[in-house]
Amino acid sequence: MTEPATTVDAVATRESIAAVFRIERTRLLASLVRMLGDIDRAEELVQDAFVAALADWPRGGIPDKPGAWLMATAKRRAIDAFRRDRVQAEKHAGLVHDAMLQPPPGLEALEAAMDDDIGDQRLGLIFAACHPLLPVDARIALTLRLLGGLTTDDIARAFLSREATIAQRIVRAKRSLAKAGLPFEVPRGRERDERLASVLEVVYLIFNEGYAATAGEDPIRPALCEEALRLGRSLAGLAPEEPEVLGLLALMELQASRLQARVGTDGQLLTLPQQDRRRWDRLLIRRGLDALARAEALGGAEGPYVLQAALAACHARASHYEATDWPRIAALYDRLRIVVPSPVVELNRAIAHSMAFGAETGLGMLALLTKVPALQGYAPLPAARADCLYRLGRLAEARAAFEQAAALTRNSAERAFLLRRALACAPSPLDEGRSSD
Repeated sequence: MTEPATTVDAVATRESIAAVFRIERTRLLASLVRMLGDIDRAEELVQDAFVAALADWPRGGIPDKPGAWLMATAKRRAIDAFRRDRVQAEKHAGLVHDAMLQPPPGLEALEAAMDDDIGDQRLGLIFAACHPLLPVDARIALTLRLLGGLTTDDIARAFLSREATIAQRIVRAKRSLAKAGLPFEVPRGRERDERLASVLEVVYLIFNEGYAATAGEDPIRPALCEEALRLGRSLAGLAPEEPEVLGLLALMELQASRLQARVGTDGQLLTLPQQDRRRWDRLLIRRGLDALARAEALGGAEGPYVLQAALAACHARASHYEATDWPRIAALYDRLRIVVPSPVVELNRAIAHSMAFGAETGLGMLALLTKVPALQGYAPLPAARADCLYRLGRLAEARAAFEQAAALTRNSAERAFLLRRALACAPSPLDEGRSSD
């Protein structure tokens, strides 16, 4: 039995509203934070505007410019709230004469700020969230929440941390910014340079959450990648001579070029050997390689983002999987581990060495990482071990490692992928016969 058309239309409208909200949320929030200087109040107004759209749009239809409608609604409610607060204050002071007839002091300035076009307000928000007065972890968590739209649980997974810990960081960060009364705008000169590394780190974390979602049903979240790319391009316009900005942009462009090929028509994740490289976006590859060349020409070849972009370029330049220059990738990881020593870099380096010099080499390197605290419960580690074991023909061990990795991941598409690989490790009937001899 099919649903009535009206029900279907209502569901479609709600889905469209949700899509608009995902697209417009960050822009609305950044604009309102700059206008009000209050993150919590801005978040409330964004939610209020969304609720208003859910009530109005199913009846009157989605406006031609939904973002402008949402912004106008949020502005109106902000001004109404400002007016109520001022009137209430004047009542308490006994100065309520004609309060509703005359604009309360300060209202004209607020309205003017709401009409002020300062360009990319999201960059102002991210630079404020990355202020040095906040601990580094708090900067990243707050920016991922505000600009990436990630939940505290998503961020906790990205940091290999507890959700309650992340929630506390975000609350404390908001309070610190409010207490300091900082302007939510892009700083200049030395102050901007001091915050840039933290900003780049946050932008890349947002991109990574879109490129390989840590939780949920979807293996990728393209909207997050697009937001990170947009921020990266804005940063490159702001600092066109900064190699690491160009390196990050190159890295994201090159990785984003593979997005559409990473998932099959059935929604399953595809590995690099399985991907149809004809679906890789050649424009993004060209843009990424150009940005990488500019970064290297500026003397930034040893920067962490430039090195990672060079790694991505190795895949982009290979016309087919077998043409991948794994020795060069392994050598680049040898350089990257010196610049950015971290367990995850060591894990990726071991994988690269396994591809360049054999699975036995990779397995030995991975064995050294199994007791690293930061990698405990980290699904890519047993997945990497499983792949090496599979290539060595140690199928029973490979299957157990793939199953271990599947149990650790919280992304359903990744879990399904790992379980399929575990099933592929089942010995053939001939092998079973041999083992019983």
